[in-house]
Amino acid sequence: MRLTLTVLTATLAASPALAAGDVFFSLGNTDFVVLLAFILFIAVLFYFKVPGMIGVMLDKRAADIRTELEEARTLREEAQTLLASYERKQKEVQEQADRIVATAKEEAQRSAEHARDELAKSVERRLAAAEDQIGSAQAAAIKEVRDQAVSIAIAAAREVIAKQMSAADGNKLIDDAITQVDAKLH
Repeated sequence: MRLTLTVLTATLAASPALAAGDVFFSLGNTDFVVLLAFILFIAVLFYFKVPGMIGVMLDKRAADIRTELEEARTLREEAQTLLASYERKQKEVQEQADRIVATAKEEAQRSAEHARDELAKSVERRLAAAEDQIGSAQAAAIKEVRDQAVSIAIAAAREVIAKQMSAADGNKLIDDAITQVDAKLH
């Protein structure tokens, strides 16, 4: 109440109507009427305890905000825990992926070395087979040349023997050959 009187006195003392010299406490003075309405409005607010209600509402709002802040803080802590967990899992998965890649590289390298070795062995086998074929072809060519030479030599010997040999000499040679074969077979 004291505050109200102090405000009223200060308002009346600083009124422009007083400065002009007119009568301030008249209902014809609009400043006085507005002042009375304002004081009445303030008095009604205090009578119905509006400042207390506003205080209670502000306290409730502050409590709600405090509760929301606590919930937000809790959610933030949970989110940080989840983030740390997922980062840890991501790191483990990355390490596992690195191990898999390293193992795959090693296995690929071993496979490449094995394939190189198999290719070298295959080349060696093919070279050996080619050399064997060359050797066989060479032996066949030599045999063919020898057979041809023997055939030619036999033909030449036949002609020479046929020209120089008589029937008696031929019979004698046949008998000698039969004797030699008979001796070698028994």
